[in-house]
Amino acid sequence: MTAPVPPPGCPAHGATTTGLTPLVSAAGAGARQVYERLRAEWGSVARVELEPGVPGWLVLGYRDVLTVTRQEKTFSRDARHWRDLNDGIVRPDSALLPMMAHRDNVIGHDGTEHQRLRRPLVDAVAGADQRRMRRSVEAVCAGLLEAFSGRGTADLVSEYARVVPLLAIGGLFGLEQTEGRELLRARAALLEGGGRPRPGGHRFEEILSAVLRDRRAHPRSDLTSAFLAHPDLRDDAEVLRSLIVMISAGNETTTAWIANTIRLMLTDQRFRGRLHGGRLGVDEALDEVLWQDPPMANFPARYALHDTELGGRTIRCGDVLVLGLAAANADPAVRPSDPYDMLGNRAHLAFSSGAHACPAQVPARLIARTAVETALRGLPEVRLSVPDEELPWRASPWTHCPASLPVVFAPAGTGRAAPRTGSAADPGGARTGGSAGAASGGAPHAAATPTVVPPPGAPSPGGSAAELSPAGSPPGSPPPGNGGSPARARSAGAAAPGAPAGRAGTPDPSRPPAGPAGRVPAPPRIAAVVAARNSPAVPAPAPRGEPPGPTAP
Repeated sequence: MTAPVPPPGCPAHGATTTGLTPLVSAAGAGARQVYERLRAEWGSVARVELEPGVPGWLVLGYRDVLTVTRQEKTFSRDARHWRDLNDGIVRPDSALLPMMAHRDNVIGHDGTEHQRLRRPLVDAVAGADQRRMRRSVEAVCAGLLEAFSGRGTADLVSEYARVVPLLAIGGLFGLEQTEGRELLRARAALLEGGGRPRPGGHRFEEILSAVLRDRRAHPRSDLTSAFLAHPDLRDDAEVLRSLIVMISAGNETTTAWIANTIRLMLTDQRFRGRLHGGRLGVDEALDEVLWQDPPMANFPARYALHDTELGGRTIRCGDVLVLGLAAANADPAVRPSDPYDMLGNRAHLAFSSGAHACPAQVPARLIARTAVETALRGLPEVRLSVPDEELPWRASPWTHCPASLPVVFAPAGTGRAAPRTGSAADPGGARTGGSAGAASGGAPHAAATPTVVPPPGAPSPGGSAAELSPAGSPPGSPPPGNGGSPARARSAGAAAPGAPAGRAGTPDPSRPPAGPAGRVPAPPRIAAVVAARNSPAVPAPAPRGEPPGPTAP
């Protein structure tokens, strides 16, 4: 795959000044090789360079990550304990600070203060209406597909995976579509400034503050109103900070989860053909990504409160430790030799562990699953337009996500097959299954067995195209010897909690009538796909629950 391109002027990409491996070298396609090399040299805890002149520890071992995340009295989440920051080794304009500086919110505190700020997040997620949430997310996805489904080409990162989470999560907090898109632009302006003040970047907080003021005066059945009513949030400032944490953290990681899952389903034959007499579907692909390519590959950070030992290394008071979630998932001490033994196993560390683990695993999975299913069902004969190994990757030491995901498919309403734009090795582009193009005039596209075409140069599996509806999870076994690992969840519970749909806009007489409040009309083929998915006439596989246990940042 192409090497990641560092952002202009990024100090984390300069020459190393400590002789240590730069953490940013683990960005993109070569990350696994970097983790293997560090593990061979250091063991389960490696010394790395976070940026030129700033050392830190990268925790590579599965059990060591569990130790760090579960011992708050030894390893704090509060960056005010970071010795190199307090001593001036970390510059005030450091590119590390947007991710690692102390924040006066649920992420920046431990103990009872963290628990107080955590409860509103957990309670709000638990009280969400999962069915309304699914319908709202489906409407968001259908509206995005409508914008490019007639074109036959798209970038499923910039035009889809990057947009779905923010609009979907924004809907949970009561933002209308126009407000959600403005929030998306404001967040892009904020990120362009590296998280530091920049013209337009302050709009992110302004938009959320306006929604907060409106809900203070006119409460509704959304998460903003739930936060305002929660007794553990003492004032509007705490409510605003909680909104920012939920929306910002959920957006980046869910974007990567969606993009990596779509990529996996378009490139891996296991998800296009039969395995042991059955089919692997979206749920299995989602779990595979959490094991192999977790959205947050390296999670910052913990700070040692006193001298200690971890993985045979001496950790000094004030040292910073980065949780190598991707490396820990690949730890040979807990991974079985046969990768198929991992099917159905959710003991991965993609959501971290302990008191600061992700608070929104269930809605994140619902958003990601819905986004992947809707895209693959709504884009017939979809395939990558470039070989998988040529995909560019984001040059981030934190998140693991393709920079783009260019695809081709049969344009909506034309009945034509997707254009063949294969590589030199496969000029025509390998194909599987029959034509899935929609009939002229917008006839519904069959939703039961969509055709997924391999990327250029990929081997064509035998048999028919893969069925992309969620499959029942075969029983899995926990990684051997993972003593205190988090409990797996393979139970057949409810799909995922949801939340209220967004506010309804003014009807447009030129368009078909909308469904529930906040939904956007979909083109005929996309609408048929969504309707077929929700129809009781087609038996659906039993939904699967999420792992119990701690789920807060």
